[in-house]
Amino acid sequence: MKKKINQATVAKLIRERNQPEAKKALSKWLAPELVSEISEFMQGLSDDDKEFLFTLLPEEMVLTTFRILDLPLQKRIIKNLPYDQSAKLLNNLPPDDRTEFLSEIPGPAVKELIKVLSDEERQVTLRQLGYPEHSVGRLMTPDYVSIKPEWSVQEVLDFVRKHGKDKETINVLYVTNDAGELIDDIRIREFLFVEPNVKVSELIDHKFISLHAFDAEETAIGVFRKNDRVALPVTDDHGVLLGIVTIDDVLRLAEKEGTEDIHRIGGLDGLNEPYMNVPFLELMRKRSGWLVVLFLGEMLTATAMSYFEDEIAKAVVLALFVPLIISSGGNSGSQASTLIIRALALGEVTLKDWWRIMKREIFSGLFLGTVLGCIGFVRIAAWTIFTNIYGPHWLLVGCVVAFSLVGVVLWGTLSGSMLPMVLKRLGADPAVSSAPFVATLVDVTGLIIYFSIAMVFLRGTML
Repeated sequence: MKKKINQATVAKLIRERNQPEAKKALSKWLAPELVSEISEFMQGLSDDDKEFLFTLLPEEMVLTTFRILDLPLQKRIIKNLPYDQSAKLLNNLPPDDRTEFLSEIPGPAVKELIKVLSDEERQVTLRQLGYPEHSVGRLMTPDYVSIKPEWSVQEVLDFVRKHGKDKETINVLYVTNDAGELIDDIRIREFLFVEPNVKVSELIDHKFISLHAFDAEETAIGVFRKNDRVALPVTDDHGVLLGIVTIDDVLRLAEKEGTEDIHRIGGLDGLNEPYMNVPFLELMRKRSGWLVVLFLGEMLTATAMSYFEDEIAKAVVLALFVPLIISSGGNSGSQASTLIIRALALGEVTLKDWWRIMKREIFSGLFLGTVLGCIGFVRIAAWTIFTNIYGPHWLLVGCVVAFSLVGVVLWGTLSGSMLPMVLKRLGADPAVSSAPFVATLVDVTGLIIYFSIAMVFLRGTML
């Protein structure tokens, strides 16, 4: 490993655009095995400095470093590189990474970049771009090692030595017949502990897991999560092996999907770029849409309160607990929706579990509502000792608050848990039932529950 140098010195030379000295300093530090360290170093640089640094990288580090850069910077680099360098970079990118990059840029730019690819790489790329967006076909790479069942172990090892160097992974070898149909996948370690003359057919057990090219990306994440695999084969309707999906691509995808879900749960459209790289107007567009929808929803709260205007005028004390009631319902609903959305994403629950979830949330809502109701009642009773703010009917007011909290929290947990299930059933993303959306829904209905209970308890006294 090459000797490290002062990173501050390198950063200073880069900012000064001192190309000879910066390149000389980098040559004493950079090595292919230090890509993660370079990535960390680049985090402290501006985009212009990152682009300049990229031009100084030794050839053996260009490809690996490009793969870890953010998409906006990748676009800038490809755009500004000389034609021959951009062509070399794109042709050397693994097919799955190249497809992911091309999927994120406008159509006209894709057409121009495809022209720089070699005939072989162009065919691979066009074939992968032909699969639906967010499908497994877009993730797979054709760089795998395929072997035949009639080969001996020695023939397999010789083949791997000759052709395995440039493949995505050689941890798993894929057995196919003459028609290209997948027969089995075998870990390479199994070939290392048997006699060289043993046939591949003797090692086959037909116990393999595969993905379909048209499966959704989320399916791949779920399969990898449940199985200890570094790669999984991808087949078509006839079982023909088309490519493989590797764990590194799935991990990046899982991070991206998780980020989008968190954004949606927070009540905004998912960001496709790092926060600081998103243009201001685009950021405002993604944030304003949901805010407007939620604002319009909250306007129904004012409508609900106006419906109970007479009751509020007769018993002003009821208005004191409106924030308490609706926030408790909204919080319980947000909790439930977050739990169910995450459980759906991890495959812990399915649509078939809706009744079990509902029963569980009914008991959860009753328990949590009772806890909060008791606390609310005790609070009112305790304040009555020191003040007459709740009047002579404080006991009835305490009962209204206590029972309302039980009802609102119960409704909140049911709404928060069932809404993601309904959206999933309709084919929508459950994450769009974000916590703010559930909270808004429960705010409106919570007021109706609260004032309805108040009318029952306080009729003939305060009302």
